[in-house]
Amino acid sequence: MGIGLIFKIAAVGILVTILCQVLKHSGREEQAFLVSLAGLILVLTWLVPYIYDLFVMIQELFTI
Repeated sequence: MGIGLIFKIAAVGILVTILCQVLKHSGREEQAFLVSLAGLILVLTWLVPYIYDLFVMIQELFTI
């Protein structure tokens, strides 16, 4: 996992937080929820390959 991925996750977190605060203060809580859900799904799609590699490494470790 590179440092670039950590910076991308942090940038998405900051952007989602700002957008949610703006939407909540303007009375659009539903859109704020959808923005936070979209941010979560985006980050999870970035992390799924790394989680898969982790499980493969653990499986290889215990089959030896």
